[in-house]
Amino acid sequence: MKRHVRLSFLGAMAALLVPFLEAAEIRSGGRHLLVFLDSLQVEKRWIAGAHVNWKTGEPDGRPVSDSGAHSHCSALVAAACERLGVYILRPPEHPQTLLANAQYDWLLERGATDGWTPVSGAAEAQGEANRGKLVVAAYRNSKTRKPGHIAIVRPSDRSEESVREDGPEVIQAGQENYASAPLKVGFRHHPDAWKRGEVRFFAHAIRWERQTARER
Repeated sequence: MKRHVRLSFLGAMAALLVPFLEAAEIRSGGRHLLVFLDSLQVEKRWIAGAHVNWKTGEPDGRPVSDSGAHSHCSALVAAACERLGVYILRPPEHPQTLLANAQYDWLLERGATDGWTPVSGAAEAQGEANRGKLVVAAYRNSKTRKPGHIAIVRPSDRSEESVREDGPEVIQAGQENYASAPLKVGFRHHPDAWKRGEVRFFAHAIRWERQTARER
């Protein structure tokens, strides 16, 4: 009897540990996506504090319009999408100012017509990125004249439990640029966004064999 109880206890403990031990699988498409995202060199480009060319992330010498943070999360997303042949709202259709809020609205209202589909949650968003889809995490600031935030979900082998707790792995520009960080860290200047479940995820399929051929 004691042996049975001991085995049951060990089995229960093992079941509790499974989410922490099981790493998500990064498939072939996800590996292609990782190479592409690393090529953006986000820790050197789209740096806050200067006006930048949205396509390259390099300073363009133009004066900034006010005394704000001048971060470039939405410009990075626009540039990544443009390089992959995917449309998302971008300059010149919308200026860089408050573009993240506008991209959020566009994804909800018109994104489906350009191939974007909503993703139901953090774990699902991580899974789609791991399979090679381009996934964005978007937050709209409820204060109309305050910036929102947007990032790209990066393939990761973190456990599902970790993703549900801290959000999927992202690459982003912002007040700080990250090549890889949990969403909770990347969105820390909008803490209520993650806490209140106000971040929305959208995915777009990428044909990596066509993309690879384009780059040759």
